[in-house]
Amino acid sequence: MTSQLRTVFFLGLLTGLILLFGRVLGGQQGLVLAFILALIMNVGSYWFSDKIVLAMYRAREVSPGEAPYLHQIVEELAQAANIPKPKVYILPQETPNAFATGRNPQNGVVAVTEGILKILSPQELKGVLAHELAHIKNRDILIQTIAATLASVVMFVANMVKWAVIFGFGSSEEDDHPLVALVLAFVAPLAATLIQLAISRSREYLADETGAKFCGNPEYLASALEKLDAYAKQVPAEINPATSHMFIVNPLTGEGIASLFSTHPPIEERVRRLRSMHI
Repeated sequence: MTSQLRTVFFLGLLTGLILLFGRVLGGQQGLVLAFILALIMNVGSYWFSDKIVLAMYRAREVSPGEAPYLHQIVEELAQAANIPKPKVYILPQETPNAFATGRNPQNGVVAVTEGILKILSPQELKGVLAHELAHIKNRDILIQTIAATLASVVMFVANMVKWAVIFGFGSSEEDDHPLVALVLAFVAPLAATLIQLAISRSREYLADETGAKFCGNPEYLASALEKLDAYAKQVPAEINPATSHMFIVNPLTGEGIASLFSTHPPIEERVRRLRSMHI
């Protein structure tokens, strides 16, 4: 199954959870209210996320005169991706990492840390920037906002179901079982979170693949990911957990069962997929 199909599948699962809750509640008013509240909250985040995260990390926009080589790479990749050239920012931190933001390609931003500029070769930096432009091209900020909205609805309605069961409200149909509704109210938020994280991992795979095509050589990004992962395991992260999903390498992930709760796929699998590509 391709990354695009996985995204559609997981979004369908989130939608299914919402419909299931609607059935448990036996009415649509609470569902509609939850959707409206989640939409307002996440649309606000979608619209202002770039300004928020850039301010959080004290990122500074740099001009072509200040960072000519960086701008040259971004311009070449933007032409390959057929999108407007994003703005370029630098974060004042030594942790090597990068991210992209912006609600659409017309408002795209790519940001890199001072640390990543020191440890990557020009080819590896090109692979990383290609990955970030792929996120912009694929409108991943929008996809993640949709997933967050649906997951928020599930969590909001789960709380409603808990109170409905406790106080005896809900559907009046004879075949409804309060205990089932209560169990669902506890399990569904966890399921929604896992699905949302699975969508995030799927978009990372897609950005790897798309970015490799933009820069013309999958090895550029594969080599960069190995280097960034090795650094992340040795040096404490300077990343807020709330924004860890935005970065190309997430130093907060774990192994085994913890990987289910990771926003990023395992580096080893990303590298394997890249090196198996034929462009």
